[in-house]
Amino acid sequence: MIRAVRHLGPNWYAAVMGTAVLGTAGAGLPAPLGGLRGLWAGLWALSLLMLAALLTARALHWRHHGDQARRHLLDVAVAPFYGCLSMALLAVGGGAVTVGRDWIGLPAAVALDAALFTAGTLTGLAAAVAVPYLMVVRHRPSLADAAPAWLLPLVAPMVSAALGPLLVPHLPEGAARRTMLALCLALFGLSLLAVLVTLPAVFARLLTGGPPPLALTPTLFLVLGPLGQSTTAAGNLAAVAPGTVPAPYAEAADVMAVLYGVPVTGFGLLWLTLAAALVVRAVRAGMGFAMTWWAFTFPVGTCVTGATALGHRTGLAVFDALAVALFAMLLAAWAAAAFGTARGLFRGDLLAGPGAAPGAVPAGGRATAGMSPATPVTAPVEAAAPENAPGRTPATV
Repeated sequence: MIRAVRHLGPNWYAAVMGTAVLGTAGAGLPAPLGGLRGLWAGLWALSLLMLAALLTARALHWRHHGDQARRHLLDVAVAPFYGCLSMALLAVGGGAVTVGRDWIGLPAAVALDAALFTAGTLTGLAAAVAVPYLMVVRHRPSLADAAPAWLLPLVAPMVSAALGPLLVPHLPEGAARRTMLALCLALFGLSLLAVLVTLPAVFARLLTGGPPPLALTPTLFLVLGPLGQSTTAAGNLAAVAPGTVPAPYAEAADVMAVLYGVPVTGFGLLWLTLAAALVVRAVRAGMGFAMTWWAFTFPVGTCVTGATALGHRTGLAVFDALAVALFAMLLAAWAAAAFGTARGLFRGDLLAGPGAAPGAVPAGGRATAGMSPATPVTAPVEAAAPENAPGRTPATV
């Protein structure tokens, strides 16, 4: 067991995120899909078990393979995935109040969510500062290295902003509720502005540098995360504003949830179409399964919850239909990623380490063979499988 976790990177938390959002997004869908509470609660329970297992495995990783953990932090392609820990904690916590309460009861669900929200928010803020700091003083990437994974530590506070409102009705009336709402608004602004200054570099890299390596193509879907999550956050904040803040602020929040959410959803659909087209191109070129496939899940799930929130606020059936269509995509993506991961674990490929694949480069090394000048030099060639991290590991199975 101890040896097996040596190459277990922080990217594995993406599997927890994708499973948790499947349950919570499904519960918010219009009837009859939203009424399948037992199924959605079961998926949440699975995500809770996965989180517990990964926390244990990652603790063993840090305890017995500290050298490898430090290499991950000092690798520009792996360090951003430390934001996934925060989002996994938050996603499971939010799911506890949304659907987990059906199995464990509301008091236990609120207590679990409060604990995971606190831990997730603190780790998210730490990642949002520490990862950019390391990029500035240690990694020193060029604009040609810009990748969608750079958004991961920056979007983590937005997940807190989206799921924090679930706790507001369970807080004492008055200052406690207003403080939580203010905290969520601050987290919303922190994440949104950080994403807005980073996303242009990612888009410019794509336009001027060409498509990413095949195994990294699914990471293009990560851009949907801050778009869908911010739309969800705006809707959730507006939902708890009445009775928490004075009427003019509550009315403004309701209006802004729509005026913000609809345009952002429009851009999200544009990016979804572009990313899907590039994925189809990559599949035709021979893209096989990699842990990067989990990028198809959580970002799309946030778009489902964002469309659901807009449907509630506007009463327009088009947003409900969009939520259902996106959920069908999410369900298919989760099934494919889960099957590929289970098969890879059974065969031993995903935790085999860099020696298992020809052409692998060391973590923190720079692969240049077979790469165009526009390809980020921190990304491996397609055959490489260093450290089994999305953004670094094809790990085709």
